[in-house]
Amino acid sequence: MSVVFQVRDLKKNFGGLAVTNDVSMSLSAGDRLALIGPNGAGKTTFVNLVTGALKPDSGYVYLDGIDVTPLKAAERVRLGLIRSFQVTRLFADMTPEEHIALAILQRDGKSGTMFGHYSGRSHVMDEADVILRQLGLRDLARLKVREIAYGQQRLLELALAVALRPKVLLLDEPAAGVPQSETGLIEEALDRLPADLAVLMIEHDMDLVFRFAKRVVALAAGTVIFDGSPQDVTRDRSVREAYLGSYADAGHMA
Repeated sequence: MSVVFQVRDLKKNFGGLAVTNDVSMSLSAGDRLALIGPNGAGKTTFVNLVTGALKPDSGYVYLDGIDVTPLKAAERVRLGLIRSFQVTRLFADMTPEEHIALAILQRDGKSGTMFGHYSGRSHVMDEADVILRQLGLRDLARLKVREIAYGQQRLLELALAVALRPKVLLLDEPAAGVPQSETGLIEEALDRLPADLAVLMIEHDMDLVFRFAKRVVALAAGTVIFDGSPQDVTRDRSVREAYLGSYADAGHMA
């Protein structure tokens, strides 16, 4: 598989403290990578750097071989680098269908024609229907967001990301705040993401990490301390000491 996303020697200091310290990694099409580490390890700062929300002190971010380091966040989105957030950012009085239609029109540069017009655009409605079905939201398409459960709101956020046609999808704790009874919905949705999509997920739920990831990268104090398979991560001494000790010792993984 071809490399679609690459970070090289990324650095960011805050007040002399290296929050991101020479981080390098790459994702190929179809990769499922989990980024793990203790609180304060620099995971969210890393995502802010690669999405353009923060400017690195040094280093490079490439998307499909293009150096996107100088580009603003919106320009990176247009090139296919999409992020979903840890906390839902939805409009309570809009429906899932309206959210998806707006995302499609925004992607196509036509968001100014949204209200009162999108329903007459059959290609928009057809694509919105496909995405809603894909994420298990078709039966809720015309309910207000405030009327649907939190776990389904998280699914809608994932659906919005899919509507932007990402090449690389960055998920910031997709199951955060979701009741245990609804986490299965999130996992099913992750399983239904396009097979050629490169996905990087920040997640604290290690059971979810081991079910989702083909590869795990561990950060500690802004530095990559492990990059390898889920099977190997629990056997790595530095990862166990920095983060996984209680999980591994509890016998979840050999």
